[in-house]
Amino acid sequence: MKAIEIARFGGPDVLHLCERDDPVPGPGEVLIAVVAAGVNRPDIVQRQGHYPAPPGASDLPGLEISGTIKTLGPDVSDWSVGDRVCALVTGGGYAELCVAPVETLLAVPDSLPLAHAAGLPETVFTVWSNLFERAALDEGEWVLVHGGSSGIGSTAIQLAKAFGAHVVTTAGSPEKCEFCRTLGADIAVNYNKQDFVKEVMSATDGRGVDVVLDMVGGSYIPRNIACLAPNGRHVSIAFLDGPVAEINLVSIMLKRLTLTGSTLRARPLVFKAAIRDAVAELVWPLVASGKIRPIIDSTYPLADASLAHERMEKSVHMGKILLSVDV
Repeated sequence: MKAIEIARFGGPDVLHLCERDDPVPGPGEVLIAVVAAGVNRPDIVQRQGHYPAPPGASDLPGLEISGTIKTLGPDVSDWSVGDRVCALVTGGGYAELCVAPVETLLAVPDSLPLAHAAGLPETVFTVWSNLFERAALDEGEWVLVHGGSSGIGSTAIQLAKAFGAHVVTTAGSPEKCEFCRTLGADIAVNYNKQDFVKEVMSATDGRGVDVVLDMVGGSYIPRNIACLAPNGRHVSIAFLDGPVAEINLVSIMLKRLTLTGSTLRARPLVFKAAIRDAVAELVWPLVASGKIRPIIDSTYPLADASLAHERMEKSVHMGKILLSVDV
C-alpha cells in the first residue's frame, strides 16, 4: 500500500510517500480501505519527535480515518465487508489501508459524505470525553472554548450548543470569530484585540464560566482560572503555549475549582469503547440529522501531506484539514 511516513524528525518536508506492506487485522480488528484521514496537532508533534506512537501502534501518522471495511479480523461478527465506517486509531491513518479495533468503529450515516466523516472521531471522542464526562458540562451552564475555529473548537462549540450550554470562544481574527458565531458561539473574542477575561466576565455578569476547555496552557492557565465561576472545572487537552504555568492556589481554594486534563491516544481500548458507546448513543443521532457536522477547511491528496501540515502550522485553517487517500 501507499502511505506517508516520517522519514526523520523535523518540519513538514520530512513527510514522504512510501510503499508499505498491507497491514493484517488481528482478533477484534478490521482492515479499512481508507477514503480520507484527518490531520491533527498530535500528528505534527509526532513528526517533530515529541509524541512517539504507543507500544504496538503503527509508526505512521494519522489518528482518525473514514472508509469501507475491506477485511474482518478473527472473531469480528458485528460488522461486514463494505460497511461505511470511521474510526479512532493509534496511528497508521495516513495510508491506503489501516487497521482499526472494533471498539472505536462508528458507522457513517448515509447523510454524511464518507470522506467528511474522517474529521469526526478524534474531535468528537476528545470533546465528549473531556467536556461532558470529565468536566460534566450541563444544560444552561457557560463554557469557554479556546481555539474555536480549530477542529476541536468547532466540534466543542456545536456539541455544547446542542446540549444547551452557552459558549464563549476565542479566535485570532474577525473572520475566525464570525466563523465561530455561525457555529453557534454566543460570544466570540478576538484574542489579538480583546482581553478574553474581561469579555467572559462581561458576558456572564461577573460570575464567570462553569467550564474552560483549554488547549493553550502556559500563560493562559491563570487567566482561565480568573474566568471560572465558583465550583468551575478547567480541562486541559493540549499546551500550545507550553506545559508549565504559575497559578495562585487561593483562587482555586476560594472558588472550589477543579483542574483536570487528559490524553487519549495511549488510553486502553476499554476506555475508548466506553466513549464510542456514549458517542454512538448521544451524539451520532445529531450527526445523522445534520445538527452536528464536521466542518471541513480543506482537503489535500495523501501525497501532499506536507502541505496539509504547513497549513495547520500557520493556523489559518477554520475547521478540519483532511487528506484524501486517492493516490
